[in-house]
Amino acid sequence: MGLLTDPSVGHGALTSIFVRHHNRFCILMYIVSVVLFCMLAHYSLSSQTYFSENALLPGLVKGQLNDNTGSSFRDHFRELNAEAQHYETETPHAYLISKFKNLRLETYSHNFTLNYPLKKNTKYTGRNVYGILRAPRSASIESIVLSVPYRAPSSVFPSTLPGLAVMFQIAQFFRQQIYWAKDIIFLVTEHEQLGMQAWLEAYHGTSCGSPGVLDSGKLSGRAGAIQAAINLEIHSDKIGHIDIKLSGLNGQLPNLDLVNLAHRLCNKESVKHTFNNVDGGAIGRNKVNSYYTNLSTMMSMVMTQATGVPDGNHGLFHRFGIEAITLEGYEKEGRGIYSSVFQIGRVIEGMFRSLNNLLERFHQSFFFYLLPSTDRYVSIGLYMPCLVLLVGALFLKAFSTWIQHSSEHKSGDPSAQATIPERLNVGMVSVIILGSHVVGLILLPNLAPAYFTHFWNHIPTHRALLLGYGSLSITSVCLLPIIMNKCLNSFKSSNWVLLHVICLLELGIGLLCVSMHNFSLGYLTALVYVLPAVCIKSSQNRIIVKLLWLIVHPMCSLFWITAYITFTTYPELPISDFLTKILEASSQWMVLSTIDNMIYGNWAFSVGVLLLLPVWTSFWCLMFLPTNVSQKLKAE
Repeated sequence: MGLLTDPSVGHGALTSIFVRHHNRFCILMYIVSVVLFCMLAHYSLSSQTYFSENALLPGLVKGQLNDNTGSSFRDHFRELNAEAQHYETETPHAYLISKFKNLRLETYSHNFTLNYPLKKNTKYTGRNVYGILRAPRSASIESIVLSVPYRAPSSVFPSTLPGLAVMFQIAQFFRQQIYWAKDIIFLVTEHEQLGMQAWLEAYHGTSCGSPGVLDSGKLSGRAGAIQAAINLEIHSDKIGHIDIKLSGLNGQLPNLDLVNLAHRLCNKESVKHTFNNVDGGAIGRNKVNSYYTNLSTMMSMVMTQATGVPDGNHGLFHRFGIEAITLEGYEKEGRGIYSSVFQIGRVIEGMFRSLNNLLERFHQSFFFYLLPSTDRYVSIGLYMPCLVLLVGALFLKAFSTWIQHSSEHKSGDPSAQATIPERLNVGMVSVIILGSHVVGLILLPNLAPAYFTHFWNHIPTHRALLLGYGSLSITSVCLLPIIMNKCLNSFKSSNWVLLHVICLLELGIGLLCVSMHNFSLGYLTALVYVLPAVCIKSSQNRIIVKLLWLIVHPMCSLFWITAYITFTTYPELPISDFLTKILEASSQWMVLSTIDNMIYGNWAFSVGVLLLLPVWTSFWCLMFLPTNVSQKLKAE
């Protein structure tokens, strides 16, 4: 606060240049940030991946898994297909339990219940099945998880029966080995991420979402502390490529050593491997299209991470300090070379043998990074300055606005230096700031959605939420200017400047806090909101500035994002169907984000209502308060 209260600040030559041309500097910082971020995908600014943890010893031993070890993959796959025909919409729990017992594993089942938070007296039940292979060379102190989500034939997602057959084959092979120093947990989950979340909460004896929403139940058997987890989603016995998925809940990422381990072993077993379905090894280093491919891959990772939604069951492990990834095997299309399930099995065998060597948790390599390809990474020290430039533009705008106001005030009245604090109506500014945040608190998933769905109980839940949030947004946009006009007589120019500075500082500090955990969310939000924020001037705000700020309203931003995704997915739709699908998709997104917040603790929705919406509301009020500061000061 010394920069804002010290009377001597602002009189230096360099400071005067920044203050006088701060709008140009803000725009320049915005442009440099975007250019620098795009340059990160270039080969010269990214680094070759490497192993920081020497104990992994990747690929040191030769894989021994083959089709001659006990029952073959085809036998397991044939049994699974026959059993699945009798359970079109359910999980064959009895068969899975029997199968694990036949493999001589400690077998348990886990029941859980979801109390649907947006509709009273609505419950969903599920059941997970897991088997534990105890380590013969140590006590049950540490463990590794191999999980597969079970998908019934009626599921809209690709089948995971081949992956489940691979798990049985691996479990049978691992059971015959004596070198395991960690317990191995073979887990089959129901209801996708819901079953995984319930199992993790029960395993660790905690609750991550809203109280009373997910009843995770209790586990009958446990292994040691989980060190790492591999989630397997194999869709066919003829695999075109393995896509390695990383993004976890709220943008968390696994340790880079685990990611490198998967890529290294895929290379060793001659399995085509990709990240975001892009094969980095096939990209030429000196070609122009290689840069655009790397940039597209990096942007795809940023967009996925910014949502805060895991792209696989592995993403729920990260909050517990467990490093995890998903290996998704896509079916080979057309003719050509494909990878067999035994190659995939040897990759998993190599990963588990490397993880078995670990003497401590992953800690040496990066936890914050961006990947432009499978074998290159961008560290936090290179991409964080991109956000700092954007936030720095907000701080420069706030500092310059305050210095300019103080200079104008002093030039109009030499004795005004001592009376500036007396001219500030902090109470009026506090009402606007606190009022906007109170509205955000009311709109939290634990409060507003329940009232919306109860009030409009005759329509579907997603439409009720869209109607509720949309009505409040339109009401605030229309009524706030009228309310602010009533305050013109009592709102002085010093208060306008104070409110402007507070809004800029709050937005900048909020973006920094968000980016400390989820850089992608913080950076994309900054790209949207920094430019409109620095365009607000202490002189007359033109209609284009107000229109620009209206376009970036959180509800409007959701609409534009949904429109872009809908257009790229369904470009052939007529305009009427296109708009209908946008509204339906937007409402569905609101329901899913609300549910994710209450079940998993995803805070993307909370960032929207506790940071973006209050800041937007404060800026919107600001634009309808006295704006001609110079004339107002002279009148006073």
